[in-house]
Amino acid sequence: MTPTTKTRNQVVFLLDVDNTLLDNDQVTDELSSFLTRELGADCRDRYWAIFDALRAELGYADYLGALQRYRLENLHDPEILCLSSFLVNYPFADRLYPGALDVVQHLAQWGPTVILTDGDVVFQPRKVERSGLFDAVAGRVLIYLHKERELDYVEKRFPAEHYVLVDDKIRILTAAKDIWGARLTTVFPRQGHYAHAPDVATYPAPDLTIERIGDLHDHNLQALLHAARKEGKS
Repeated sequence: MTPTTKTRNQVVFLLDVDNTLLDNDQVTDELSSFLTRELGADCRDRYWAIFDALRAELGYADYLGALQRYRLENLHDPEILCLSSFLVNYPFADRLYPGALDVVQHLAQWGPTVILTDGDVVFQPRKVERSGLFDAVAGRVLIYLHKERELDYVEKRFPAEHYVLVDDKIRILTAAKDIWGARLTTVFPRQGHYAHAPDVATYPAPDLTIERIGDLHDHNLQALLHAARKEGKS
């Protein structure tokens, strides 16, 4: 979405979207309520069954893809098209966590802020744009199928001496830490269902754990850089 960055920065901040900057759990709750209200509980349950199966197949959430598969099972039900409008026109800016945009601005004083997220090619960019995050990071947006596998490309596009990765999925943080080691500070906001899943305790502790994204506003650059170099860290 943006031209290649050629200057090697001291630090680049890589920011996830869902349940990191934006409360995606609330979005899905509202979607579930909408499905129940407009189409009934059976439709709701079938949609989420397709959604879960598709996520297991693809490795990321594909809301519109699940809708398309549901439609193939119900070709003569025009009412399901209302779900498309709900998703595409959803007011994502209203679901940003308190202080999320302030944190983006706070970090930007030290280096480029970059959205690094997984998702499909239509809905995820729409979410980033309508939430205001596209403008907040000046269009520096990277969307992959599995971002932890694309770190070489991330580094070529945004070269830096050090990276700060903020993500609610500890699996992603651990995978990135294995690759970048002490060049990476992992920041784990304990927001959303992934951050409170039972398997979180089975992973190495992130460099920095915060309870909410707004708490990152209280950390300066030196604190973030130092967190990656604590004794016992790679």
